[in-house]
Amino acid sequence: MALKALESLEQFATDVILDRAAGRRASLLKPFLLLLATVYAGIMRVRARFYQDAIFRRYSVGVMVISVGNLTVGGTGKTPVVEKLARSLQEAGRRVAILSRGYKSVPKPLLTRLADKFLPGRTPSPPRVVSDGKSVLLDSAQSGDEPFMLARNLPGVAVLVDSDRVKSARHAIRHYQADTLLLDDGFQYLRLGDRFNLLLVDRQNPFGNQHVLPRGVLREPPDALRRADLILLTKCAGNEHTEVEKKIRRHNRHAPIHPCSHHPLHLEDLITGEKKPLSYLRGLRVGAVAGIAVPESFFEGLIKLGAEIVYQRSFADHHRFMAPEVENALTRTRARRGLALITTEKDSVRFPPFPPRDIPVLFLRVEISLLDENKTFEKVVRQALGIR
Repeated sequence: MALKALESLEQFATDVILDRAAGRRASLLKPFLLLLATVYAGIMRVRARFYQDAIFRRYSVGVMVISVGNLTVGGTGKTPVVEKLARSLQEAGRRVAILSRGYKSVPKPLLTRLADKFLPGRTPSPPRVVSDGKSVLLDSAQSGDEPFMLARNLPGVAVLVDSDRVKSARHAIRHYQADTLLLDDGFQYLRLGDRFNLLLVDRQNPFGNQHVLPRGVLREPPDALRRADLILLTKCAGNEHTEVEKKIRRHNRHAPIHPCSHHPLHLEDLITGEKKPLSYLRGLRVGAVAGIAVPESFFEGLIKLGAEIVYQRSFADHHRFMAPEVENALTRTRARRGLALITTEKDSVRFPPFPPRDIPVLFLRVEISLLDENKTFEKVVRQALGIR
């Protein structure tokens, strides 16, 4: 009950931030959130300046460090970019490790966290190793959704989770001989210096309502764009991205901007691992569930692929599904003559174990590619990094 109440509160706050909430409560809350956002924006600007002026210490670890992140909260399609980048660097002969903070993973014991933070001279607890490059060692609850997904999809790549990514970096170099570190969701993590910043901007909603948290979706003010070395403009189609590029250029005149899109690859069965072509969805009656930041894009994507959605439900971002919820979705889909239940890959790692059913539960695999047919993702990134 407490978890449901917390998720309801989180969903209400999200609706207020996205200006979807109406009524007296939302109207009273917005001015207060705007005040907090103004203070937070100032703090983030001062923090960035302190790192820039070396008032706050930045650490160099002696290997290539690439940050992949965004300015907004969720919904830019970051995980497929990290996966494709890691695979491309592997193919170029690099020994890659991914460093994540493990958002919404089970935290370390409180005493361990306090000791790591406040006991100088103590050997800090090691980062959690989701994958050592050979085996996946933790589940999604212990590691977080994205680290688990990356570990499962990237054999040969070490994946580590810790809020202190300087510590994770040193661990990856010492124990896995990593020569290339990817900071998953690392644009705001400024303690690691001497790095390349790859920034994702959502073409459909680049800066939200222009406010930072907690009144808007921005993690820091738009002028932080100046730190980006390469910008991928995601969720593009056609040439309707010119205006967004103009907004970006007000803050960053040097970084190359490449429009790109996320496109579906195939469907995969959660239980058997069987892959099905996208044509499987044409004319198919399906149920659809999602617990991601922007579930509308997922539902719309299924319709574009030809599916007829007879039941759909969205949950809070990073929602961990319970067995009764899955059973309910299957029952409602079946009652409406649906023949499959579809979810996102990110949601699939948060599904509980369940035995085979009379209708399959599938997730949709997606991949990122550049809109410019004369350029490939691999070529653009390697050129920017100076890798042959």
